[in-house]
Amino acid sequence: MVSIPEYYEGKNVLLTGATGFLGKVLLEKLLRSCPKVNSVYVLVRQKAGQTPQERVEEVLSGKLFDRNENLRDAVQLNVIATRQLILLAQQMKNLEVFMHVSTAYAYCNRKHIDEVVYPPPVDPKKLIDSLEWMDDGLVNDITPKLIGDRPNTYIYTKALAEYVVQQEGAKLNVAIVRPSIVGASWKEPFPGWIDNFNGPSGLFIAAGKGILRTMRASNNALADLVPVDVVVNTSLAAAWYSGVNRPRNIMVYNCTTGSTNPFHWGEVEYHVISTFKRNPLEQAFRRPNVNLTSNHLLYHYWIAVSHKAPAFLYDIYLRMTGRSPRMMKTITRLHKAMVFLEYFTSNSWVWNTDNVNMLMNQLNPEDKKTFNIDVRQLHWAEYIENYCMGTKKYVLNEEMSGLPAARKHLNKLRNIRYGFNTILVILIWRIFIARSQMARNIWYFVVSLCYKFLSYFRASSTMRY
Repeated sequence: MVSIPEYYEGKNVLLTGATGFLGKVLLEKLLRSCPKVNSVYVLVRQKAGQTPQERVEEVLSGKLFDRNENLRDAVQLNVIATRQLILLAQQMKNLEVFMHVSTAYAYCNRKHIDEVVYPPPVDPKKLIDSLEWMDDGLVNDITPKLIGDRPNTYIYTKALAEYVVQQEGAKLNVAIVRPSIVGASWKEPFPGWIDNFNGPSGLFIAAGKGILRTMRASNNALADLVPVDVVVNTSLAAAWYSGVNRPRNIMVYNCTTGSTNPFHWGEVEYHVISTFKRNPLEQAFRRPNVNLTSNHLLYHYWIAVSHKAPAFLYDIYLRMTGRSPRMMKTITRLHKAMVFLEYFTSNSWVWNTDNVNMLMNQLNPEDKKTFNIDVRQLHWAEYIENYCMGTKKYVLNEEMSGLPAARKHLNKLRNIRYGFNTILVILIWRIFIARSQMARNIWYFVVSLCYKFLSYFRASSTMRY
């Protein structure tokens, strides 16, 4: 069987989503590890005043190459666009493989998810036809009933898109890759590469800055993070396998880690906080410290005490010093991200990965190294540390030379916290002393005990001298 680079030699590849996080890494990997690929065509639209050419140039000039939506929009992006691509693919006479990237959570209404395309929650064609005559108000009203026990429209429409691919792409050689929560790179192009605040990255940064202090999550829930380079390697290898073997049925690959190399959200929190205490972010708001809780009352208590109250007081301070208040806006954005992720941080799923294991076993020794998809080798503590440092270097653009100053600032925050807590305890205790004779007696006893201890210590020191 030919190797993966040999398979792509002389081939033409059409790539959609090349300006996104996953697409960028896939493009870079394809150009670097399959240098004899003939051409890579990227489908890019005009956006935010930038021409498609300018957007591609922006991607290629980035550091990587130095070596929730409403239902109507979600259907347009994930279902209708997929149908249009299938129609385009059917006109390509020499097309070898049609690769579709879905999500492992497309069927999150099931606890055990196999590598198959399940029946859709609704007929995609009927939904598309209905959306053409519905106004936005009606669409918003029916959305909760349509998506049912799925958490958002993205996941709901991804399930519809898989069914569209299966039905309308029946004559094509199709493979589907389903990644779970895509995180920073494991090894390639370099450890910890990340270029956005999406998903867990924004929460990691908020925790490092001391802004995120509590989150609704289960410590024992599986954190099914998958490095972006593993997703890229799986996609390239899956296309190779389908191109060489041309299997009869659609091959589905659950690109996940939980069933093979389990890691839990409590462990994620520990390693994130440990990393940012050793290597702090610049100008942190508070020292990193996050409490995960699944208790509804505790969660809202800590939100009020640890998030909203400090943000409100800090905004008052900013106003008093003539600056624009911004912390409450930051907290509001943070809470929106937390709401989006809490479904995934509070539940666990079991994904069958037989096809991924089969694919891994089909690779020759050289391809196993170059296109590594064996997540059993993933050392989580090291990966999370690299991930956190990646957010510092590539998202926040902080230089490592600034670490001494950042550590000094963190120590200053610690001293301020200790001082504040000491003053608060003394004030509270003085209030009790003023109201209670028993409290005064205890206070005098503690003070006299401390005085006697100091006197004894001084006397013993003098005698030794």
